[in-house]
Amino acid sequence: MTLEKELARTGSFLFRWRGLLPIFLALPTVMAMRDLHYVNDARTQHEGWAFFSMAISFCGLGLRMVTIGYTPGGTSGRNTKKQVAAELNTTGMYSIVRHPLYLGNLIIWLGVSMFCHTWWLTVIFVLAFWIYYERIMMAEEEFLREQFGERYLEWANRTPAFIPAPNRWRRPELPFSVRTVLRREYSGFFSIIACFFGLESYRHVVVDGQLVFEPHWAVIFLAGLLVYVTLRTLKKTTRLLIVEGR
Repeated sequence: MTLEKELARTGSFLFRWRGLLPIFLALPTVMAMRDLHYVNDARTQHEGWAFFSMAISFCGLGLRMVTIGYTPGGTSGRNTKKQVAAELNTTGMYSIVRHPLYLGNLIIWLGVSMFCHTWWLTVIFVLAFWIYYERIMMAEEEFLREQFGERYLEWANRTPAFIPAPNRWRRPELPFSVRTVLRREYSGFFSIIACFFGLESYRHVVVDGQLVFEPHWAVIFLAGLLVYVTLRTLKKTTRLLIVEGR
């Protein structure tokens, strides 16, 4: 078996368990947080940095939303059981980068790592992401090559894998679907909020020696939870968020 085939086979396994990556990164995050301290008691600056880091993560989520909002149904998204591709996406975000969803994931985790003010944690996050997802991307591309043949190769030859080429933008074939985005990305939205709320709460344990829930962070968390519960209920009990063909 060639190295490329071996990496693709490993990627197929990791694809099913890619949701475990955050668990593996929890330990270095806790270690980085234990070294967190204020410079000249600069708490205000930390709050600004915390919101800036969260904004970076939401930029990654925004990239995912723009990608998903224009894609048809029956294509890979948050599924974990197997590769899915009823159609080959080549327009919209897929016209400038082959893996826009994973690029969005990287930006999300970049924001999380930045919260801790520790450069080595960001390096660990980026390296872990690349080692883990490179194999998943190879498995996906192997699947798409078998599924779509020459059409896939033509698209892959003109589209970069991970660094976007905006000058190659092609208008999406489908209109943007807000309902599709709400149905598929509500969990990612709340995960970001919950993650930063947890980091901020743990920061008080490390720095202040006690668990503190600051009012503005509590409001953000509860608002995010309300959005999550509402959208999950709509998804599970109604067809309001269902769009035909999406």
